[in-house]
Amino acid sequence: MAKDSKAQGMPEDLRSEIIREIPPMDRILATLPFTRNLDKKLDYAGLKITVSRFLILAASLPVVGFILILLLAKSILIGLAGALILSFIPFGFLYFKIQQRLEKFTELFPEALTMVARSLRAGHSFTSAIQLIGQEIPDPVGELFKTAYEQQLLGLRITETLQNLNERIESLDLRFFTTAVAINNDVGGNLSDILENLAETIRERLKIRRQVKVYTAQGRMSGYVLGALPIVTFIIFNILNPKYESVLYKETMGRYVLAFAVFMQLIGFLVIRQIIKIRI
Repeated sequence: MAKDSKAQGMPEDLRSEIIREIPPMDRILATLPFTRNLDKKLDYAGLKITVSRFLILAASLPVVGFILILLLAKSILIGLAGALILSFIPFGFLYFKIQQRLEKFTELFPEALTMVARSLRAGHSFTSAIQLIGQEIPDPVGELFKTAYEQQLLGLRITETLQNLNERIESLDLRFFTTAVAINNDVGGNLSDILENLAETIRERLKIRRQVKVYTAQGRMSGYVLGALPIVTFIIFNILNPKYESVLYKETMGRYVLAFAVFMQLIGFLVIRQIIKIRI
């Protein structure tokens, strides 16, 4: 389904050809409410995998985990709890990859803007500057701008291909860039100065973000320690005195208490994470 997002804005005959290459199962999943935007999320994460394959992997992990835990712990309740936790791992990994790709894009994007500004000052065309970014800047910036340049070779206007990049990654900086280019294309102006100022603004924001990370390091470390301490303590007590905590997983009430403790531990970790999370 990532092919569908890449086909945005292409000539209709070429776009239809690309969409025909999408597996039938992925076309069906694209119509369902819960999986409609999953292909876009996979594209945001830069994962070269289809929606159907991702869902198969996401469904297999909790099933296999449930069987293994059931064989080891001999408890359906513990097996279901483990399967529930494992079911979140693929989507947590997807979210992590999206954030990682976005952060890498934001780090590299000011360099790309500076390269465009210098190319324009040197007398090169805007299209050749976009081609240069695709060749010289590492992924994901280079990959996205290379796609924009290749779409331009197929007959699209360069401003339209850049607008299509907003469907490939959720970056506010990229939206500023494409908006500035579109306005400049309509009314004119010194685009190189605009891009230099935008690059400097992004660099300053990244500098502030790094400072905030330093200031919140103690809070983040406290959250990690408080999150890991009960788990480490539970493991140590089981090693030193296995009978002391055996009631928690041998008795029915103990299992409920243990499941509730795990649930509250996750809630506490998320609360601490929200406290130290500062949006810039």
